[in-house]
Amino acid sequence: MKSTSQKTDLEQTVANTFPKQERLCGKKGIERLLAKGRHGSEGPLRYTYIADNGLEYSRVLVSVPKKLFKRAVKRNLLKRRIRESWRKNKGMILPGHGIDILLTYSTKEVLTYQTIFSHIGNIIVKINNKRLNTAKSDETTAE
Repeated sequence: MKSTSQKTDLEQTVANTFPKQERLCGKKGIERLLAKGRHGSEGPLRYTYIADNGLEYSRVLVSVPKKLFKRAVKRNLLKRRIRESWRKNKGMILPGHGIDILLTYSTKEVLTYQTIFSHIGNIIVKINNKRLNTAKSDETTAE
């Protein structure tokens, strides 16, 4: 029987941290993401992503528009909730190549952490499914 202090293999490979290298910044990276990225939405979040960023880790950019929330306090609250949800959910990303993703909050309501957490989990599942489907289609065309 496993003790609660032991972690599974997946949990050991991905630390529950959010270091600076996992933040998408820099003009070139953001322009590449916006030009070549695929788009989608999940609940209050719109996302743009590149499935293979050429790095071993994933990078994220969080945006909460001033047009929706005039007060910086609310914008910062939502950005903290999104970043924390990403930090906790990033272990679900398929191993291998990392992704670059832009998460944009797109509703006027301030949602709870649990709601944002579940939507970010759903986004990661969608991206994983698309990556698996493209990998399978690449295998069938190679045969």
